[in-house]
Amino acid sequence: MVKEIEILDTTLRDGEQTSGVSFAVREKLSMARLLLDELHVNRIEIASARVSEGEFESVRRIAQWAAARGYLDRVEVLGFVDNGVSLKWIADAGCRVVNLLAKGSRRHCELQLRKTPQQHFADIKTAIAQATEMGIAVNIYLEDWSNGMRFSPDYVYEMVDTLKREPIRRFMIPDTLGVLNPDDCYAFCRDMVERYPELHFDFHAHNDYDLAVANVAAAVKAGVQGIHTTVNGLGERAGNAPLSSVIAVLNDHLKVRNTIVEKSINHVSRIVETYTGIHIPANEPVVGENVFTQCAGIHADGDNKDNLYYNDLLPERFGRVREYALGKMSGKANIKKNLDTLGIDLDEEAMRKVTERIIELGDKKQAVTSEDLPYIIADILKQDVYDVKVHILNYNLSLSYGLRPVATVKIRINDRDYEETSSGDGQYDAFMRAIRKIYKEQLKRDFPMLVNYSVSIPPGGRTDAFVQTYITWEYRGETFKTRGLDADQTEAAIKATLKMLNKVENILNQQSSGEN
Repeated sequence: MVKEIEILDTTLRDGEQTSGVSFAVREKLSMARLLLDELHVNRIEIASARVSEGEFESVRRIAQWAAARGYLDRVEVLGFVDNGVSLKWIADAGCRVVNLLAKGSRRHCELQLRKTPQQHFADIKTAIAQATEMGIAVNIYLEDWSNGMRFSPDYVYEMVDTLKREPIRRFMIPDTLGVLNPDDCYAFCRDMVERYPELHFDFHAHNDYDLAVANVAAAVKAGVQGIHTTVNGLGERAGNAPLSSVIAVLNDHLKVRNTIVEKSINHVSRIVETYTGIHIPANEPVVGENVFTQCAGIHADGDNKDNLYYNDLLPERFGRVREYALGKMSGKANIKKNLDTLGIDLDEEAMRKVTERIIELGDKKQAVTSEDLPYIIADILKQDVYDVKVHILNYNLSLSYGLRPVATVKIRINDRDYEETSSGDGQYDAFMRAIRKIYKEQLKRDFPMLVNYSVSIPPGGRTDAFVQTYITWEYRGETFKTRGLDADQTEAAIKATLKMLNKVENILNQQSSGEN
């Protein structure tokens, strides 16, 4: 096993082969910067040659930026054995590394290309010679290599024997159809490494059997020098090996050095989630919404007693924090953890009443966030934990066919009334624009940034079903979430926003008290 592994991220190429995903030019450029500058991956594969004019523009823009940063040798494009057409496309875009796609199994060679192995190998050599003449470095994909090793290993050996003296930097061995298990993956990768110790091998996993990360670990143990990942496991069919999980396994189980900045993983994952519109599963390791959230009361109790339910995946490593869920599984320990974070202290009787209410809400399938706690306490104990500084006095939402929605809002902040009207792209957008105008134009204050907006609607098709709207906000370095519940989705979002506005006032009061 090597002491340090090279990471190629192919989110911008294989990740874009996810059904329904297409990156705009500015998004590709943004992600290239994040991957190389913030995450510090070794290499990125950014596109397939000859796809479209838009793709050409993306590659050209990334190449310009990479050249200015000294990264151009770390930017790669998938190309084809096509009499130099792909190579010209890559050169014209300003790149100088091609990942040449060749056939790594006899079936693919003979049935798809309808050529003999010798004819295909000769074509590959010609493409390599053309690339070298154009000043383009060559890596080579052995497409369907895993099935080649299973059913025609003699073909694979003949191919590598024929090409091993060519100017190829890396032989990239993919499990194209995601058919390997860790035992076979280790055996096949070890075979290649021992048979050709002078060559550099990358392993490219697919996740059809949910074994991509395990297969990457097996390949690293077998001695490959590079592995391919995608952010959030994007990719063809079931996707590729997710970068977040791979890095956790490399660091914690295999102890193999790599260049990835762990603290940036969650940030980059969230941006990619926004660009793709594909939500990260809540239980996705490392980056999922719930993976650092303890639900059972016994877990929170154990954490109070010397962190008994911690493992090596500490959330702080990835720029996150541990949370304690509130619901029917909550015990006093969960609730106390949340109250401590909010700086709220309750006696035993008050704690009992709050616990009972939270369990009651959980039985009704209503989620509770830590930001809901002050309102629950105010309702049960008839006392405010902190003063409610913001009240919505009135609002009118106008929706007319062919016209932009308009919102007029009147709110009271610290005993003063403010009113504004604004249009927007939707009713809630119009409402938010009106509120934002009050804060920025009348109060001359900064306004929180909406980081994430999600809606939970029970299945079943009822038009009167309660909607839970969750909004994540960022304000002055603090990130928090608020929830609104109502049969009307816009009303639910407005309720969540009102909680946010009061949270902001509370933050300002705390900061003001700290300064004094």
